[in-house]
Amino acid sequence: MEYKPIRAIISGGGTGGHIFPAVSIANKLRELNPDTEILFVGAEGKMEMEKVPAEGYKIVGLPMVGMQRQFTLKNLMNNLTVPFRVLDSVRRAKAIIKEFKPDVVVGVGGFASAPLLWAATGMHIPAVIQEQNGFAGLTNKLLGNRVQSICVAYEGMERFFPKEKLVMSGNPIRAAVSQPATPEMKTEAMAFYHLNPAKKHIFVVGGSLGSGTLNRSMRHWIQDGCPDGENVEVIWQCGKYYKKDTDAFMAAHPDIKGITQYDFIARMDLAYAAADVVISRSGASTVSELCATGKATIFVPSPNVAEDHQTHNAMALVRKDAAMLVKDSDAVDELLPTALALLQSPDRIKQLEKNARGMALTNAAKIICDEIYKVLE
Repeated sequence: MEYKPIRAIISGGGTGGHIFPAVSIANKLRELNPDTEILFVGAEGKMEMEKVPAEGYKIVGLPMVGMQRQFTLKNLMNNLTVPFRVLDSVRRAKAIIKEFKPDVVVGVGGFASAPLLWAATGMHIPAVIQEQNGFAGLTNKLLGNRVQSICVAYEGMERFFPKEKLVMSGNPIRAAVSQPATPEMKTEAMAFYHLNPAKKHIFVVGGSLGSGTLNRSMRHWIQDGCPDGENVEVIWQCGKYYKKDTDAFMAAHPDIKGITQYDFIARMDLAYAAADVVISRSGASTVSELCATGKATIFVPSPNVAEDHQTHNAMALVRKDAAMLVKDSDAVDELLPTALALLQSPDRIKQLEKNARGMALTNAAKIICDEIYKVLE
């Protein structure tokens, strides 16, 4: 395939789970042809407006907001403005398209991508969308019939999209976490996190903001005296939102050893390398990373996401015996005991690792970029 220079708009965002795949696609397009011109379009005030420029790309914001499902007066007032913001965003999107003159537009999901792709497809510009989750988001479902190609990461997505448009691509992931750890990485991880190689290790990861449920589960276990944890060390990523309270909690339990809490994990590759068992939410990018690194994982899907897509993501692995699942409502009592029991079964860990690795799709960005070029032929 000839990778000629093209002009592409990539739109989406709202969460890291949308932003990272978008940047990965952009990086791969630039790798295939350095003369390709790329513009990002996101939502004003959202994290993509900071994260994308940090990666060296220009981004334009639209006044788009999402519908809020929880009933409060503030959310009601927000929802009343949504139709007007949508119309204004579509109008601005048309102006952006006319000025930039893209050959193709790419949507990565999230409400930020809706007006741009709606406008572009109405102007007969070729379009590709990427759906990261096992349950399609509302934006991508609305766009499915208007675009030329739909790149997905899970089987069975013909429930949501025209089957003939589907391409199994997987989710783009960071190069550092695209394969299982080597013995050298394991040794480096032990030193980096000051761990004892003779002990077993659990990595609890709640995302950049943290997970209240995972943190409560850890606190409950610690308050009980860490039963069955004598030969276990824990890397606990509590999230920046919970950092202050977590530090105070640990200071109140000075006798507890072998647990180190962090608000943010800069070296995820080494945290994965250190872990015998991972406890995690099941956002799409995280699931893809855990498959690529081949980790034995216990997922606790967040109940606070649209269409319960984290449960669908986790169950795609659970059904193939590639992960375990503990419900959010059961986590405080069951999560750590489940993880500790798993640590006592090395054969079970090896089976989960093997099956998770078997589900990994590590060439996603290239597959998506090839699809972008195909719709231009």
